[in-house]
Amino acid sequence: MPDKSFLFSRPPIWKSHEQSSQRQLPAELQSWLNETGSLTKRLRGIYGKQFGVKVLFHRWKPAFIDECRLLKLQPARYQLIREVLLHANGLPLVLARTVLPEPTIEIAHRNLSHLGSRPLGEVIFAYPDLELRHRQFSCAETAIWSPRLQASVGVDQSIWGRRTVYAIHNQPLLVAEFFLPFKSA
Repeated sequence: MPDKSFLFSRPPIWKSHEQSSQRQLPAELQSWLNETGSLTKRLRGIYGKQFGVKVLFHRWKPAFIDECRLLKLQPARYQLIREVLLHANGLPLVLARTVLPEPTIEIAHRNLSHLGSRPLGEVIFAYPDLELRHRQFSCAETAIWSPRLQASVGVDQSIWGRRTVYAIHNQPLLVAEFFLPFKSA
């Protein structure tokens, strides 16, 4: 799977509603998982200029089968896959994977395909008609993370994440975010 993802050896298992499991989590983590605003804006509010984005993977590849189903895409078609590490002065905070179908990139006037180290949230939350359509949750076991990621970030425990289907001008994109253990305000 190294050609489909830097983050994963295999895709996470997602569930639409994890409230019973979430109740066991610290309230701070619950607030991150259930955040409906811009994660970028929230992290910048905490870390200021220390907040940054490191691009780990940026390629046109077929998405995972479950991602295709969720976005109603044909599995063999290429989508722009972007995986990043959100960090504060090198301290790993969030691992993120975005699936950007070509029609979504076109409707967004290609702003989404040339982000570089610019945060996705900075761009998509600027669209006045951005819709949050669907959200799922996962508690990802250490075994799903790729050896390359484990070597670079040191993921050594289960990590909670969420994935959200957004739409810009009715065109979908998928954003998955996993919250690494970190101290936040």
